[in-house]
Amino acid sequence: MKLVSTLAFATVLCVSLNAREQIKMAGSSTVFPFSSYVAEEFGATTSYKTPVVESLGTGGGFKAFCAGDGLDTTDISNASRPIKLSEFELCEKNGVTDISGVMIGYDGIAVAQSKDNKPINLTKEQLFLALAKEVPNEDGKLIPNPYNNWNQIDKNLENRPIVVYGPPATSGTRDSFEEQVMQSASKKFSSYGDKAGKYKTIREDGKYIPAGENDNLIVQKLVQDKNALGIFGYSFLVENPDKITGANIGGIAPNDKTIADGSYPIARSLFFYVKNSHKKDVKGLQELVDLYVSDAMIGKDGVLKTIGLVPMSDETLKRVQKAIKEDIKLTKEMVKAGTVF
Repeated sequence: MKLVSTLAFATVLCVSLNAREQIKMAGSSTVFPFSSYVAEEFGATTSYKTPVVESLGTGGGFKAFCAGDGLDTTDISNASRPIKLSEFELCEKNGVTDISGVMIGYDGIAVAQSKDNKPINLTKEQLFLALAKEVPNEDGKLIPNPYNNWNQIDKNLENRPIVVYGPPATSGTRDSFEEQVMQSASKKFSSYGDKAGKYKTIREDGKYIPAGENDNLIVQKLVQDKNALGIFGYSFLVENPDKITGANIGGIAPNDKTIADGSYPIARSLFFYVKNSHKKDVKGLQELVDLYVSDAMIGKDGVLKTIGLVPMSDETLKRVQKAIKEDIKLTKEMVKAGTVF
């Protein structure tokens, strides 16, 4: 009898070590509201536990995701940019070799301010000159950024202190902003020489303030400080229309239409990455993924649209859903091309 009891205990222990009943997701602060909504809906409408969702930033999410393939690691990594080759190679090094990437829709990077302020229109070049660590002087020489007020950059802008709350270095939003604003705008300045089109270094003298991975804190800062601007995902603009408004960038306002058609100058795709290797041992993981990519969640009339996700076309969504059904494995070639299927 004692031997039977010991064997039964060992069997239970083995099962508990090789299965998990709660899904773990972590990563982008921009994707966080969407994944949190899906997680809550999943917990409320199925027999599975509500997944745990953490906001670590895209870089932080991939670091956790790629730490190993054991059940003590995350199952899904939320991302506001495609996985980098270095991150993919870290995954491979640590035994994370069977993953799929999933595009969930589009987002814009909003440059926002308190609703109490007058409307503001900025160009990418003006944003660059406000935030770059080094800028050209009148002789074309690069000098430490001397600008303290917006009207020093352009006399048509307000005499208003430059105070910008934005994402930290671990954030995918920061990566996208550096690429789509800083690097893009630096092409216009010959002073950067061979760094033109590559320069992305943001000033560190207190004018740009990294505000962590909780974008709601930036919203609060904008309410408290009418001089400040904030940089974050478009969904936070949608969720706080009574408090903040978005700046026009190059004369284009951030909205569903301009983000979806690409006319808004700072638009991007959003993703999550899933460990296919965890599907057999983490209860409900496949079912959660199926719910996430359903028409009801991310379709053109999907519920995530109401909290700021900009839906993809029906054709693209069908391709995403087909890729998920087929468990298309992410390859190094796909990562290099910036694609997920």
